This record gives sequence, C-alpha cells and structure tokens, in this order.
Amino acid sequence: MTELSPQTQAVLNAWESEWSKGSFYHEERSVAAALRAVADQVVPWKPEPTEESIGPTIDFGYAWALFSKANDVRQELLAIAAELEGGE
Repeated sequence: MTELSPQTQAVLNAWESEWSKGSFYHEERSVAAALRAVADQVVPWKPEPTEESIGPTIDFGYAWALFSKANDVRQELLAIAAELEGGE
C-alpha cells in the first residue's frame, strides 16, 4: 500500500483506535471516531471571526459567511457521529 497523507492517516488511526477497543458497539464507535477525524481534517474548529481577527483587507460579511458554512458542515458531521454513538 502506498504511503497515506497525514490527513488520511489521522482518519484511519481514529477508526483503528476505537476498533481495537473491541466493545459491543465498536463498529458504530469506530465510524463515529473516523467522522470526527474527517471533521477535524476538512473543517477544523475555528473561533468566530471578528473584524479585528480578519483585518481590513477582507470583507467581514464574506468572512462570516465562510465561517458559517464551514461550521454548518462540521456540525452535520459531528451530529452523525453522535447519532452513531446513541446521542442526539
């Protein structure tokens, strides 16, 4: 197998770590762990933008829209992970 990128390896490691615990719900928990790792790789958590944090060269409304969409995607991935683990 070819060498995996660090991002792909992080997802695989998260899945394997949970799978190796061998609990009754290991399949669901392993997929949930992988989804959380995907969320961290694709849409990592970032604080809400402020006018100070983005500076004068970027439109604040545009920065907020990008943040909002990325956060929506992250929350959807994390909601699927929570559901797999029996959460709401």
